[in-house]
Amino acid sequence: MTWTSGNGIEIDDHVLAQLRREWVEAGLCPGRAVHELFAEHVRAHPRREAVIDAAGALDYAALEREVRRVAAALSEEGFGERDIIGIRLPDDRRAVVAELAVAAIGAVALPYPAGTGHRDTISLLGRSRAAGGIFADPADAETASGLPTLRAALLFDALDSSADWRPPRVDPAAPVRILVTSGSRAEPKMIAYSHDAMTGGRANYVRALHEGEEPMRGLMLMKLSSSYGSLATHVAIAALGSTVVLQDRFDAAETLRAITRHRPTHLFGVPTMLRRLAESPEVAGEDLSSLRAVVSSAAPLSDVTARACAERFATRVITVYGSSDGINCHTARTGTGGGSGTGRPDPSVAEIRIVDERGNDVGPGESGEIWARGPMTPLCYVADPELDARYRAPGGWVRSGDRGVLDERGRLHVLGRMEQVVSRGGYHISPAEVEREVAAHPGVVDVACVPVPDEDLGERLCACISPAAGISQLSLDELTAFLERDRGLERRKLPEFLLQLPELPLAATGKVCRRTVAELAEQRVRSGTA
Repeated sequence: MTWTSGNGIEIDDHVLAQLRREWVEAGLCPGRAVHELFAEHVRAHPRREAVIDAAGALDYAALEREVRRVAAALSEEGFGERDIIGIRLPDDRRAVVAELAVAAIGAVALPYPAGTGHRDTISLLGRSRAAGGIFADPADAETASGLPTLRAALLFDALDSSADWRPPRVDPAAPVRILVTSGSRAEPKMIAYSHDAMTGGRANYVRALHEGEEPMRGLMLMKLSSSYGSLATHVAIAALGSTVVLQDRFDAAETLRAITRHRPTHLFGVPTMLRRLAESPEVAGEDLSSLRAVVSSAAPLSDVTARACAERFATRVITVYGSSDGINCHTARTGTGGGSGTGRPDPSVAEIRIVDERGNDVGPGESGEIWARGPMTPLCYVADPELDARYRAPGGWVRSGDRGVLDERGRLHVLGRMEQVVSRGGYHISPAEVEREVAAHPGVVDVACVPVPDEDLGERLCACISPAAGISQLSLDELTAFLERDRGLERRKLPEFLLQLPELPLAATGKVCRRTVAELAEQRVRSGTA
C-alpha cells in the first residue's frame, strides 16, 4: 500500500499486506480508525474523565465536543485525508484535542515538542511537505507560514466552528501519526504509523501493563510528542478508554501532589524523573496508595533506580525497552532484576529476533542485532528512502541498530547501540556497557558516558554523573575501583575522566541530552577540571 499526500509525500507500507490482514483477523489490530474507537468510548462512558491537566478535567463527552469543534474548523480550512498537519502545542488538553481532531478528519498528525527555536519547524514541516500546522505560539505560526507547501499556520485558540461536521470513513491501514526521534542524526527522523499500528500493537503493550478491572488512570510525565508519549492520545484514550493526567513541566513535588490528588493507577516517566521522585522528601498529606505500577521507558533503568522506586512507591516497577521504529519489550510479566533483562517479547506487539551481520538468527545467549516485526510495526520512514534501505529488512522486519541477546528462557537483554562506540587507540568501548555498570553504584543517580577528543588516542571515555542526594563528591579513582573490583569491568574499558553535575541536562523528550553532555565534558577536559 502507498499513501500519497496532497503535496506528493509517499508513505509506503513495508510489511506484507497478508501479515497485516492476519493481525486484524487474529484481533491483534482492531481494523478500525482512531476516531471510530474514540467515539465508541464516548458512547460507552461519557462521564468518565478523559484528560486532567492544570485547567481541570475533561470527561469523554466534553472531550468529544472539543474534538468535533476543532475537526470542523480544520475541515472548513480545507484539510482532509491527504494532508500532513504539524502540531506544536504544550503537553496539555490542547495537544490531545488537536491529535484526535486531525485523526478524525483522516489527516496525519506530526507532533513535535513545544519550545523556543524554529529549526524543528522548518526541518520537520518542510521535509514532510506539511499542508498545515497547529500552534500555541504566534512566533511558531509565523515561522511555519513561510514554508512553500503550508496552506495555513493555525493558532489552536482560534480554531472554532459550529458547523454540523460529520466524520469521514477512514482506512485503518492509512497513516495517522508521524513519530519524531532525533537519535544521533543531524535531522530528526520521521516514522509513519497507521491507525491499526497505534491502536493495535501499541495498545496491546499498554494493555499488558495494567492489572485489575478498573480503567487505567495514567499520570504521564513524558512529552506527548515523543515516541513514549504517543501512548497517551491514540492508545490510552482512543483505544483503551483510559484517563490521562498531564503535567506540562516536570516538578517532583508537584508530581507527588498530583498522585495524591488525582489517584492514578500508573505513573509513566523516564528513569531520570523517576529517580528524582524516589529521592524526593514526602510532601504534606502524601498518599501514593493508588499506584499499581511505575513504568519506565525511553532510557535504560538501572537496578539502583528500580529498587529506589519500588521502595518509595511501594508498588511494582515495569521497565520498557522500545523505540520509535516499532520495537517493544517490557517486564510486566517477568518483573525487574534477577536476570530478567527487559522481559519476554510479546508477539501481539512485536516478535523479536537476534541476527548476525548476514541476517541469520543466532542461538540463545549469542549476541547480535535486534530485529522486530509485529502489529506495532510502522509503515516506513517519511521522506527518507535511505533510512528505509538501512533499517527495513525483507519480510517487514525492522533493524533496531541495537545489540542484544535472547537467553535460554526467551528473555531479551539489550547490550547497547551497535554503532555507538568510543574508539580509544583503535579499541572500541561501548558507552552503554560502561553506563550500565556505573549506574550500579549506589551514589549515582544519572550517568552518560561520552567520548572526548584526544590527540594521541583519538578518543577517551568520560563518565558524566549526577550524584545521589546526600552523597559527597565521588572521585575518579573511587569510581574506577568500584567498576573494576565490584563490577568486574575490564581495565581497558574504565573511564579516564569524571564530570559531576547536580543534574545531567535533558533533551525535550526528558532523556539525557548526550550532545550537550559531550560538549560539557570536552570543555571540562580541555580546561583540566574533569
